[in-house]
Amino acid sequence: MSEESGGAGLGRLEAALVMEAMAYGCPSTSAFISIHNMVSWMIDSVGSPDLKARYLPSLVTMEHFASYCLTEPGSGSDAAALSSRAVRDGDHYRLTGSKAFISGAGVSDIYAVMCRTGDASPAGISCLIVEKDWPGVSFGAPERKLGWRSQPTAVVSFDDVKVPVGNLLGSEGEGFKIAMRGLDGGRLNIGACSLGGAQRCLEDAIRYTRERRQFGKAIGEFQNTQFMLADMATELEAARCLLYTAAAKVSAGAADRTMFAAMAKRLATDVGFKVVNDALQLHGGYGYLQDFAVERFLRDLRVHQILEGTNQIMRVIIARELLRHNLS
Repeated sequence: MSEESGGAGLGRLEAALVMEAMAYGCPSTSAFISIHNMVSWMIDSVGSPDLKARYLPSLVTMEHFASYCLTEPGSGSDAAALSSRAVRDGDHYRLTGSKAFISGAGVSDIYAVMCRTGDASPAGISCLIVEKDWPGVSFGAPERKLGWRSQPTAVVSFDDVKVPVGNLLGSEGEGFKIAMRGLDGGRLNIGACSLGGAQRCLEDAIRYTRERRQFGKAIGEFQNTQFMLADMATELEAARCLLYTAAAKVSAGAADRTMFAAMAKRLATDVGFKVVNDALQLHGGYGYLQDFAVERFLRDLRVHQILEGTNQIMRVIIARELLRHNLS
């Protein structure tokens, strides 16, 4: 976020480094902070002076937390098909609908809600800032998840919630554009979380294979183990280089920033999960026990291939951008 709003004034590369470092300890917690940071950045980037003054001071200090509400029970990868609707009523909107898989639901203080204020196209979507305690806002039971257990996830429901017109982020019809801009950074951060978690597990695997002995010698002395470690380290560094390149492009506003963010997210999350899975394999039966951290990292990193746009959707974005440009 900008220094004018109390942020550090850093770019996407620096943010990725921070997220990667935090994920070395806990990818779930790092990802939770990434989502909070994304909403704060959205308000800082396109919010009115009044909206910034009311919400950013407590978001910057993390006295309050923010959640991002795009996905719905009936619209996941097809985010533009969302059905939550806000109808203008004088100086308020009346918001009705529900959002699914919302990190921080029931705990976060404010919610950036993508909702339909116009027609059925992406241009009919707007973004409203909604507070947790407003009448008509409710939350489902916490989801029971494979991973990401350090943060709550639940459905958020809106039953004729009165939202002041001043809580519109940007202009009417700009919501989907704002959401997609936020996702460029969110995809980089999730990729960075995968890198950090995978780096931790690679180092744990190196340490373990040096100490664990079988057939009279450390398992790290077997060529098969060495080849696995070599591939893990090489692929992780390749993914890291692409992600840092993509982060620099997003900060610079490069024309191909969205494609590179999608490429980096796809590669970093796929490679990250594979590295952690291989690290668990190298731990043998012990890797399957909660006594070792690698099983937690495996559970946490698996969802990174799904959220912020599935890796199948990343391929759609990449191919679309490649085919859009005339290469002659």
